[in-house]
Amino acid sequence: MQPRARFRTWLGAAVAVAVLAGLALVSFPATTTAPASNGGPGAPMGAVSPAPHVDEASRTDAVDDMLRHRAQAVLAHDEQAFLATIDPKADPAFVAAQRRLFTNLAGVPFDVWSYRLHADDTLDVVGLPDDADELWAPAVDLRYALRGADLTPTDRAMGYLFARHGDTWYLRSDSALDTLGRRTWRGPWDFAPCVVSTTEHGIVVSHPGSEPMVERLVRELDSSVQAVSAVWPTSWSQRVALLLPDSPAEMRALVGPDFPVESVVAVAVADRVDNKARTVAGQRVVLSPSGVRALSVASLRIVLRHEITHLAARADTVDGSPTWLLEGFADYVGYRDSGVTLAEGAPDLAKRVRQDGPPTALPEDRAFKSRGSELDLAYQQSWSLARYVADRYGENTLIAMYRRLAGAGPVSASETDDMLREVLGVDRGGLVAGWQSYLREVLK
Repeated sequence: MQPRARFRTWLGAAVAVAVLAGLALVSFPATTTAPASNGGPGAPMGAVSPAPHVDEASRTDAVDDMLRHRAQAVLAHDEQAFLATIDPKADPAFVAAQRRLFTNLAGVPFDVWSYRLHADDTLDVVGLPDDADELWAPAVDLRYALRGADLTPTDRAMGYLFARHGDTWYLRSDSALDTLGRRTWRGPWDFAPCVVSTTEHGIVVSHPGSEPMVERLVRELDSSVQAVSAVWPTSWSQRVALLLPDSPAEMRALVGPDFPVESVVAVAVADRVDNKARTVAGQRVVLSPSGVRALSVASLRIVLRHEITHLAARADTVDGSPTWLLEGFADYVGYRDSGVTLAEGAPDLAKRVRQDGPPTALPEDRAFKSRGSELDLAYQQSWSLARYVADRYGENTLIAMYRRLAGAGPVSASETDDMLREVLGVDRGGLVAGWQSYLREVLK
């Protein structure tokens, strides 16, 4: 899913959207490893001569077992067991980062934390520094679920390199495979200690020092979920995870490396979507570390309701659907009970209508990839379109139009006309003509 950003002048910030069991602890056998005296990763109890190369099945079982120990250590908050899974010969910087990671995870409630090994998807690690008996780089997924937000676990790829010393396998690195195109996903816990605040309808994941902003988010989260649910008729989890990073680098890790995080206030993302089964995993609203703090209470409320609308409707939204529909509907819900008039919320459109007349066509998708005034205008036009349909045909018809067009994905112009006739009784030309009359009347 490709996120789309916008800058809303009257909000004073950009808003972006992406149309995106506990286990018992089992310690490593004492005959294999013991904690180092300085508290570092487990070290061999004695000299172990290199073991012969093991068969693939045995190697898979051994690494899978080691990852299971690692996951159990996270869930049981057992630092010694966690560090015992790390290669004693690993880079000290990696060991220190892993120690910080474990500490940072302490405040996060997980329903699930496990690893999934894909032994049939292995990288060739010839050329990597090798002081181990064997190096191995199979694909690994982290599978986790945030308590209070995730009804089903989500999966993220981890670029893990494993090393064997004697008969024992360890985690050697989570960055050595970067140059081979297999990178480790970084969560909020990779950056700083996490603080989780829980509400009836979700959680806010932040870092120490963000308490004033977290309080604002906690106050608005439940009412925003309820406001979206009052409009959107299809059942959804009504559970939301708001992530408040501390830096642009952290936000970029959470939403994607190519996203312009410096110019947005919020991004709605999802890890996995199955439209046929109507399931979505890993939905998050990621907030800008700086931009969101500049919003007024009213603006923050609109932003949250806009983004949460994308979460609620995501299972019914096929990638490639008209952007004017997706963003216009989310804005309609965001502004619905705000008291903001069209002229106040769409000043660029109002000026354009008064000077040059209303638009002559529906906003094109390319306009939502632009910047500045063209991007502003595209969002304002989309919102006004949604308001027009709701005012002229009724809110239920607006919802029906969204479900029909957004559920179809990319279609031809003639197919779009057919679907609009089914719902509104007019084609694109009729929709634009009615919209033009509406804008002339409302923005005169």
